[in-house]
Amino acid sequence: MIYVFYGDDRVKIQREIQKILGEDYEVFEGETLKPADIYNICQGNTLFASVRKILIKDLTPSRKTSEESADEDAGKGANDNSNPTDYYEIFGQFVNTRHEIAIWETTVSQKKSYKDFIKNKKVEVKKIMLPEIDKWATFKIFDLAYRDGKKAVSELNKLIEESKNGGKEMDPYMTLGAFASSALKKFEAHPGRKEKRVLKELSKLDIQMKTTTMNPWVIISSFLLRISQW
Repeated sequence: MIYVFYGDDRVKIQREIQKILGEDYEVFEGETLKPADIYNICQGNTLFASVRKILIKDLTPSRKTSEESADEDAGKGANDNSNPTDYYEIFGQFVNTRHEIAIWETTVSQKKSYKDFIKNKKVEVKKIMLPEIDKWATFKIFDLAYRDGKKAVSELNKLIEESKNGGKEMDPYMTLGAFASSALKKFEAHPGRKEKRVLKELSKLDIQMKTTTMNPWVIISSFLLRISQW
């Protein structure tokens, strides 16, 4: 199986790749690869294992044309009249490779070779996007926290419950980002002591949420309760 990942949630994509490849794998930058390298990735072995675990980043952007690649590799034994030089055409020949390969694209190719490649049953495409949060409701909660922290937390909990029951998705990291955006606008409009402290606390929260195992919603709720007291 070959996996193709794309989307704007880089953190979740990285996690999904690690679920498939584990923590120890080879990484190749797509723009440095030549057709001969693709053949080697699909067919080659390592000294210590018969199965390679490989991540290829950005195979689509900055690609040379097939003709340029062929000219560059001419005489090296990598290409002849029977071997394609299009990268996805090559991968299409090796969907049954015994190696575990993930391709992480930041720009999705519109070429026919790519579209044909992802139709193969041995290729799994995963689109992972950042959640679409209700920014308007989130901004209202942040504004409310300046006056009444408890009510702001109550409104936040309602949104979280609604998201669990089919409502608009709520993500703590995106919510924190929306708070930061609103706090910055408040500071630009009125650069007072409270506005400055809110921005400083939001910066601390960002680090805390990334480095602790505590429920991120608990961290955010605690923050909302404190704002009205500053």
